[in-house]
This record gives sequence, C-alpha cells and structure tokens, in this order.
Amino acid sequence: MPTPSLLASRLPPWLAHVLRAQRGPVPWNAVLRGGLAALPLLVSVLAERPSAGVPAALGAMLAGINDRPGSRRASVARLGLPALAGSASLLLGTAIATAVGDGRSMVVLPLVFGLLGLVAGAVSSTGPVASACGTQVLVAVVIGAGMPLPEPGPVRALLFLAGAGWLLLLRLALPSPGRPGSGPYRFDGEREAVAGVYEAVALLLEATGGPRARAGRAALSAALDQAQDALAGPRLRRYASSAAERRLHAQYAAAFPLAEAATALAWAGFPLPARIVQGPRRLAAAVRGGGPCGPLAAPARTDAGLRALDDALLRAAAVFDRPAGTPPGSRGARSYVSGLRRAWSAAGYEYGLRVAVCCATSTVLAQWLHHDHWYWLPATTVFLVKPDLGPLVSRVVCRAVGTVVGAAVFGAVIVQVPGPFPLIAAVALCGALLPVATRHFAVQTVVVTVLVLSLVVLGGEPPASWGRVVESLLACATVLLVGHLPLPVRRGHAVRAALDTAVGAAHRYLGHVLEAREDHAGRAALRRDAYRSLAVARAAIDRSAAELPSVARHSAGSEGVAGTLEQLIDTTTACAVQLDRPAAELPPLHAELLASHLGELDRAWAVPAR
Repeated sequence: MPTPSLLASRLPPWLAHVLRAQRGPVPWNAVLRGGLAALPLLVSVLAERPSAGVPAALGAMLAGINDRPGSRRASVARLGLPALAGSASLLLGTAIATAVGDGRSMVVLPLVFGLLGLVAGAVSSTGPVASACGTQVLVAVVIGAGMPLPEPGPVRALLFLAGAGWLLLLRLALPSPGRPGSGPYRFDGEREAVAGVYEAVALLLEATGGPRARAGRAALSAALDQAQDALAGPRLRRYASSAAERRLHAQYAAAFPLAEAATALAWAGFPLPARIVQGPRRLAAAVRGGGPCGPLAAPARTDAGLRALDDALLRAAAVFDRPAGTPPGSRGARSYVSGLRRAWSAAGYEYGLRVAVCCATSTVLAQWLHHDHWYWLPATTVFLVKPDLGPLVSRVVCRAVGTVVGAAVFGAVIVQVPGPFPLIAAVALCGALLPVATRHFAVQTVVVTVLVLSLVVLGGEPPASWGRVVESLLACATVLLVGHLPLPVRRGHAVRAALDTAVGAAHRYLGHVLEAREDHAGRAALRRDAYRSLAVARAAIDRSAAELPSVARHSAGSEGVAGTLEQLIDTTTACAVQLDRPAAELPPLHAELLASHLGELDRAWAVPAR
C-alpha cells in the first residue's frame, strides 16, 4: 500500500498539498493548556449561566489556534493582540446587529463586512500576528452580529477577552515539561530557541560537502529566525532576571559569526572533519544548562573559513564564561511604517480585495437563505480565504472533509449523551487536541467543528449539525469561486512583493560587505534580513506553485529567481569571511561569482515581471 508521501509525489501539486502535514513531537504543555482553557466554561455552567461561558470559550479557542511553540514573551503579542482585536470586534458586531434591528440586512451587513474584510485582509498580509488579528476581527464581528446570546455586547466582549486572557495566563505561568533545572523557567522558550541556533550550526557543518548542505543552511536560517522572534517579545517585568536575559541575548549575538562561518564553509563545499561539530554542540548544551561551554576542540586553521569558525568559537566561549551584552533595541516606528506600506501595497490590496468580496458574497448568500444561524457561513469563509493556511484548493478540500467528519462525530457520539457536562468534556478534549490538530487543516477543522457545535448547544441553540455542513460547503464553493474570479488586480503580487523585498535585502547586504567591512553588527543584521526575506519569498513561491495551474502560472519563473538569490547571498557571506582580515582583498574567484550571480539575477528577475 503506497504511503501518503509516495502518493503525494504522483499527484499534481494542487492536490498533493492536501496530504502534507507538519511533523514533530507532541507539545504536551500546549495540550495541557488547551484542556484547562475549558475551566471558565465549566464555571459558567456550574453558575447556571452556560451562555456566559460561550464567548469565553470562543476566545480561548481562537487563542489556542494562535498558541505556537516559542518564548513566553513572544506569546504576549501572538495571543494578546488578536484577542484584543477580537474583543473589540465582538462588541462592534453586537452594535451592528442592534443598529439593523434583528441582525438581518441584504445591504448594510454585506457592505460593512466587505469594508472590514478589505482592511483586515490588507493588514493580514503584513505578518503572522497581523494575520491572526485580521482573522479574529472578521470572525468576532460576524459572531457578534449573528450569534444569539442573552448577554449584552460589552459583557460578551469582556468574556471573550477573559477566555483568551485565561489561556495567555496559563501560557505565561505554567512551566514547560522537561525543562533544565537552572535558570528562570519563564525563559525556557528563549533558551531552547538560542540552543537551536547552535544545533543548526552543527548540523550544517556536518552536512557540508554533501547533498544535505542546502537543507542545513535553510534550517540554520529558520533557527535564527525563531530565536530572533523569541527574544524580540515585550518584557513582562522591567527588572526581573535581567542578568539571565542579557546572557541569552549575548549568546544569541555570539551565534552570528558562527552562522556566517558555517555558511561560508558550506558554500565552499568541502567535507569537514567530524570534530568540527563538537564546539557548536557544546555551546548548545551550555545554553540549555546555563553553565560554561567547557573545553573546545583544537583549532584547524587551514583556510579562511575554518579560521573564521575557530575565531567565532573562541569569542562565543568567552561570552559563555563572562556573560555580557545588552538586549537589542526595539523595532521602533520605522517597522510600523514599513508594515503600513506593505498593507497598502499591491499584494496587500490584492488579498484585501478578495477577502472583502468573499465576506460580502457569503453574507449576501447567508441573508438570502434567511435562517437563524446565518453567521456560520461568513465566519467559515473568513477561515477559508486565508492563504497562510495553504493553497486555495487544499484549504477548500480540507475544510469540506473536516466539517463532514466533525459533524458526524458530534451527531453520532456527543449529542446523544444528555446534559451539559458531556459538552464541556468535548470542549476540553477539543481544546487539548487543538495544538496537535493545527498541523493539518482538515484535522483542525474536525476539532474546531466539534468544539463550536458543542458551544452552540450550550448557548441555547439546537444542534443542527448537518445544517452546519451545508453552510460550510456553501462557504467552500464561495471561496473557490471568488478565489478564481478575474478581479481588477494583477495576480502574483504576493510572490512578486516577497521577491522584491528579498532582492533589496540581498543588495543591501552585499553593499555593506564590500563597503563597510568593519561594521560586524550591521553586517550580521543585514545577513539576517537577507536570509529571512529569502525564506519568506520561498514560502510564498511554494504556496503559489501548489495552486491550480491557472493561478500558479502567474508566478512562473519565481523559483529560478529565488535559487539565484540564494546563491548570491551565500556567496556574499563567503566574501564577508574572506574580507574579515586586515588589508584583505576579495579573491578573484569570489568577484567573478558575484558578478555572475548578479547577472543571472537580472536575467531571471525579468521572467516573473512580464
């Protein structure tokens, strides 16, 4: 019997994506948090106010979808900002329902939801936290306008915020299982992220000269991105554990020269001695344990790359033995200005317009059907129209299958047991399963369907699970149709914008390496920006390639641009290592390769621009 991976290799890309799922260890701490998130619902039922627990459970559910591995401080923005946006939108939705009378209007509701969809969709294109905010804005405003609950709007909004806040409190307060014994446990996410950088350096050195070198370089870039995000979160207390915090930032900064040297050695392509990887792995263990790194392997200074690696290891060992350093500055106003520019760029406008059309169309259809649970259709559409959940056809197929399976499970098992406590148990079980279910959209849909249907019954509505199936299928058809409509925007802007950003970052990095070789801190920041922008561009290209051929053709040739860009950035890193000596000159081979890659980039860049 063929395995899913073998079957996927025989299918077209737009269908093979349905069989892909993320892999990894079970996040038991997130599973525990998801189960405990149902406690406010249990309290409301025991207080004989089950409808009051529904907004709290919805807030906890949406926060659970955003609960990803990482540091506690990063989770404040990742969970807290979308919760605030959702709470305000729930209040807005209740006000809209009051303004239009019985919550029905073939004109006002589609117009308002369409305008909100345009803004929320454009903002969602700027990053993952903004995307989560946009989703909760649209879902909450639809639920606030359509879900019949006895609580007034301000109370609903506060209950929603309390449910999400409860999950965030659990995220901040509960220690992670298997945590090393030293150091404050609230930094365990940051500590693991920094240790992952040193592990990724060791894996890249181990893969140098072999077929896994390119994948190792990509893994190192991802590890640096994760550590950067983990250390960039807001402070929870101004002076708490400042020494430990400064030590982590110094250890993260010490990994930059190591990553640069490892990338240069991988670019050269010669196999390295096995003992080379011992140093980075000792540093990774020291990060996790909070102690010194211990003795390192003897230097092997046979070329510029190895000399740079040895120097970086020695400097890192000094940092580990004498912790120092200060946290990097905040992003500041320039980052927010840049985010606003991305929101109203061609890519943001393209996505915002499709979200607006989907929201307005699904609301008109739901109002035309004129049934009591009209909000389900536009709320489902909001989740389906998000490209960060995968290609369009994959999202539609997974949503349809997941809704049918979830409704069947709910109708056949849960609803057959009388009383509210089986429903609470179902909500707790689904909350616990959600951190694992997010690895595949169909499985996530099954879990969310059972959870929401349980909340609907607790809120006083009839089950009507198969009615929800019909509405979800209508939402799938709506998104599939609108997603392929010829709208007055050019397709492929998301890929083009990501490649534009990556090309600009690569040129800034190259210019800095050639003109400001003494500024190591600036070079490290520009290198991070270049590799991170490249990773974002590749993700956008992969999503576009898995669409239907009629959509995927608009980004044809983008993979060639990304490949050339990767070679240019790797070569620039190798040049930085060569120039990192007093009075050093750029070797002729490196200069020729730079000129070649720049020429290839110019030629390849013309393909998707047509």
